[in-house]
Amino acid sequence: MSTTETDAQQQHGLTEHSHGGPVVPQASRGERFRSYDVEAFEVPGGREEDWRFTPMKRLKGLHDGTATATGSIKVQVTGEATVETVGRDDARIGKGGVPADRVAAQAWSSFTEATVVTVPKETKPAGPITVTIDGPGADQVAFGHVQIHAEQFAEAVVVLDYRGSGTIGDNVEFVVADGAQLRVVSIHDFADDATQVSSEHATLGRDSVFRHFAVTLGGDLVRVNTTVNYADKGGDAELLGLYFADAGQHLEHRMLVDHNVPNCRSNVLYKGALQGDSAHSVWIGDVLIQAAAEGTDTYELNRNLVLTEGARADSVPNLEIETGEIEGAGHASATGRFDDEQLFYLQARGIPQDQARRLVVRGFFGELLQKINVPEVRERLEAEIEEELAVVGA
Repeated sequence: MSTTETDAQQQHGLTEHSHGGPVVPQASRGERFRSYDVEAFEVPGGREEDWRFTPMKRLKGLHDGTATATGSIKVQVTGEATVETVGRDDARIGKGGVPADRVAAQAWSSFTEATVVTVPKETKPAGPITVTIDGPGADQVAFGHVQIHAEQFAEAVVVLDYRGSGTIGDNVEFVVADGAQLRVVSIHDFADDATQVSSEHATLGRDSVFRHFAVTLGGDLVRVNTTVNYADKGGDAELLGLYFADAGQHLEHRMLVDHNVPNCRSNVLYKGALQGDSAHSVWIGDVLIQAAAEGTDTYELNRNLVLTEGARADSVPNLEIETGEIEGAGHASATGRFDDEQLFYLQARGIPQDQARRLVVRGFFGELLQKINVPEVRERLEAEIEEELAVVGA
């Protein structure tokens, strides 16, 4: 069974999106081309399925090879883990996955050293491991590579904190060994001029648990591709996300959960809010259940709240099933404005309109924020959402 993009859009009340010409079709996600070689990919023109929502001119050359490294990112790691800076020839690099688009392959071909963070087997750090990644600076270009490896039966919480300015192409690998539990909070909170195209590759071992929470607030254009693969039975993946787009911002989240072995689970829940002229969010959720993946249990949901005129949210869930022997599978998407009944209810009880709007947005994001088990991170994000709301007096 395959749900096409057009069917999904009609089902969830979304309008068809077009750049004024035909879109290059794509076959099954299981047939998606992958390569470490940047030259193996054609230069995207913006009509391809993977790129049709992305404003290509704002990628600043990351997609066509004209962006060459003029600076470097700075990576700092704190917490109980083994941290190594390694060269491209380190045998561990690539264990998480293989690039599936030209920008990811360009970043792979261009980095000079990688940061490998390892949580030793059968250990559980007392607190979170924080990986702070600073951009190269205004008008500079940099490529980076980070790998987070939770060895067998390890348990860890990792916070990836992206900051600063510049143009960044990077790959992040999450390698979750058999029986390990890895919880990640990835925060993209760049300066207003920053451009980032990031590819995240997760590989889950037998009976492993992977919890990934993506937060996108800053930057001019941020595009994050997250791919989950299962190396053995019993893997459990949860992908959560929160984004808030202001005027002129383009925030894009794409994910592929590839169920290729039996008896694995995945759950995807992303929520976004938008405000201001030309604020644009994109969420593409692809879930593939291959013929061998009997016993799969999966669900994905995206919800968007449009706060002002002139903002736009594109949301496309795709579910492709190649076997009928599954536990369950479903998807949903919804985009709307403030619920007038909610506002009326609150105002009728003496709450001013601006405070009522804040309460609605807090409630919208509250379900997700409560899932962040690092109190200082949760409090920081709650404060930043309040700052976002203050921009238009919501």
